[in-house]
Amino acid sequence: MTGSPAQGTGGPGPVFLLSLPRSGSTLAQRILAAHPEIHSTPEPWLLLPQLYTLKYRGAYAEYDHVAAASAVEEFYGYLPGGREEYVAGLREMVLKLYEGVSPEGTRYFLDKTPRYHLIVDEILAAFPDAKFVFLWRNPLAVAASMIETWAGGRWNLYRHKVDLFDGLENLVAACEANSDRVCAVRYEDLVTAPEESWHKVFGYLDLPFDGSMLETFSSVELKGRKGDPSGTRGYGRVVREPLERWRESLGNPFRKAWCRRYLRWLGPERAAVMGYDLDVLLEELDSVKTSAQGTGSDLGRAGYGILYDLLEPAILRRKLGMLPQWRRVHAHK
Repeated sequence: MTGSPAQGTGGPGPVFLLSLPRSGSTLAQRILAAHPEIHSTPEPWLLLPQLYTLKYRGAYAEYDHVAAASAVEEFYGYLPGGREEYVAGLREMVLKLYEGVSPEGTRYFLDKTPRYHLIVDEILAAFPDAKFVFLWRNPLAVAASMIETWAGGRWNLYRHKVDLFDGLENLVAACEANSDRVCAVRYEDLVTAPEESWHKVFGYLDLPFDGSMLETFSSVELKGRKGDPSGTRGYGRVVREPLERWRESLGNPFRKAWCRRYLRWLGPERAAVMGYDLDVLLEELDSVKTSAQGTGSDLGRAGYGILYDLLEPAILRRKLGMLPQWRRVHAHK
């Protein structure tokens, strides 16, 4: 085994690739995993249920999540080391699992789970010796990719507000507060200046960078239920084509107005942490040719989005389907 072992296990140390969904993280994951000392699997999601035991808000469950979080808090109060000892136990368990899926000789296990933006502060605290790579992408491109990839071009951003707002806010704050221990890189730089950008990332990991990995990553397969199948199938080499594709998706008046409000919410300070100039982003949006195509559909779906947020129809549909077994219909806490 080369390099420093993971804390408490002797196995591979963790690298967390942190980004919003649709930020090019699958491409980055595959290039990183092309290194012989890095192993990865499709999005593990392991830490979300574990670290949410420390949070009272954000989860609803049959078992009553608030009561569970309260009970866990009381439990770790009995530990000599309190909360820190409890977190250390979670860390040891997760590191052991990372080790279990990694081949012999692995120095790092790469965990790429976009929704980790919800627990980024908890991960940074729980893994003080880990490596953290923050991956940014033009927020307009992220929004457009969500529309095209997950809804076939139809308006759907009401489904992803947790990522676009809470997630982005969490990641920016965490990156800024921990700038001395993380590596931040833009997707645009990874594909336009790959040699320079990847040297920076691998240097942060204290690993040698071989430019051939920008070709051999095409052989890295990440098969699983989670992850980005389009990113795995679509790119066998580093290409620049996707950088301006967002313009094709954000041209009608409704979408341009939504994006303008979103960028103004983002603000110049957050944009700067991500490596972008807010005024330039606004100018790029304004330069997109305006077309009325799809505006009516977008307005209708935006109205539905308000009901979607308030009523959560996915939960409602499940409950309606369980009506014949009325005893199983209950409130989640």
